[in-house]
Amino acid sequence: MSAAGDDEADLTRKQRREQARAQRKDLEQAEAASAVRRTRLTQLGIVAGIVVAIIIAVVIATGGSSKKGIPKPSETGKVAAEVTALVGGIPQSANTLGDPKAPVTLQYFGDLECPVCKEFTLGALPSLIQNYVRSGKLKIEYRSLETATREPETFKSQQVAALAAGKQQRMWNFIETFYHEQGEEDSGYVTENYIKGLAQQVPGLDLASWSAARNDPELANIVTSDAQAANAAGFNGTPSFLIGKTGGASQKLEYSSLTDPSSFDAAIETLLKG
Repeated sequence: MSAAGDDEADLTRKQRREQARAQRKDLEQAEAASAVRRTRLTQLGIVAGIVVAIIIAVVIATGGSSKKGIPKPSETGKVAAEVTALVGGIPQSANTLGDPKAPVTLQYFGDLECPVCKEFTLGALPSLIQNYVRSGKLKIEYRSLETATREPETFKSQQVAALAAGKQQRMWNFIETFYHEQGEEDSGYVTENYIKGLAQQVPGLDLASWSAARNDPELANIVTSDAQAANAAGFNGTPSFLIGKTGGASQKLEYSSLTDPSSFDAAIETLLKG
């Protein structure tokens, strides 16, 4: 790629990160304004006392490690159980969760470090998996789009690690574990030890084969082609979605909430009836 091409790619990644952060800031500001309307503490002394108490409690409870995003050993077992309950028993193939013959396909463009993607993963997604994927009506394809991850090489490494788990039909176990244990944005928590720690939590994953697969250049090519598909669709933020009948054309899915699955349900039902 030429120097101009590199500059353009870097600018595009920077624009995505800035747009994603702006969207999250707008959401946070809206939620804060709503909270202020509901209740307002009138004494600054009370506010300060509560804040100090909360900070002390959090530091004590987490041992000061919350920014690193690395869970305690006692928490990893709970996460593994939750992820297994969510996707266990559902067919997986590479980046796809669900029956290959499912009549409707949802393409989910995400960045594993994106906190808004985590909202979807813990919010609307479980209902979609339970009601449509398990019943064979829907399959979901996870695709990569860099928005929240600051360093391109870190982004490629974490997304390729997920795709490598897909070589053993366990990509969705990996990405769900990542989102469940996601750390604070821009805190640098995604290290090689962190990625390996996630893999160790995936039941049945052959770690030696997984490590070898991470060096497969084809997986890095998939990350690049996913970004190209996102650009073609006009996506600048994550999560973003395309939906359509399997084997047919897809269209952008406009959602009203990432925690309430209603808008996703409506789009799926329309395609099933059509």
